[in-house]
Amino acid sequence: MTAMAPARTKPDLSFLLDHTSHVLRTRMAAALGEIGLTARMHCVLVHALEEERTQIQLAEIGDMDKTTMVVTVDALEKAGLAERRPSTKDRRARVIAVTERGAAVAAESQRIVDQVHADALGSLSPADREALTRILGLLAQGALDTPSDTSRAARRARQ
Repeated sequence: MTAMAPARTKPDLSFLLDHTSHVLRTRMAAALGEIGLTARMHCVLVHALEEERTQIQLAEIGDMDKTTMVVTVDALEKAGLAERRPSTKDRRARVIAVTERGAAVAAESQRIVDQVHADALGSLSPADREALTRILGLLAQGALDTPSDTSRAARRARQ
């Protein structure tokens, strides 16, 4: 460190959140990949099973752009896990319907996701697990609820 470098007085929250999120995403990708799914495919299946939803609604839930959503649903259709159908509520709309096979895969993928999360939190005491998830929930619904509008894309922190 040079004499001109500012001294860090607090832990680098951005790095801590970004690094742990990146590691969790890579573990999730590897675990879901074992059953031929991506995290996006899992997200679409689970949320499409909850209630009748359009591609646009599912894209919003999964924070996906339209192109990514189309590619994801195409992959689910090709695998026989979901299909586009006319809505029962609005004949102009099309919804993503999960097939019987897709529902079984969604149940398995949810077990995988739950296990990855449990493994990630496994080194913490039960009290610390509860505190971490509670506090992250508070941040996600409060101070860190909405990204800032910026013309410069945010990039992943260096490791």
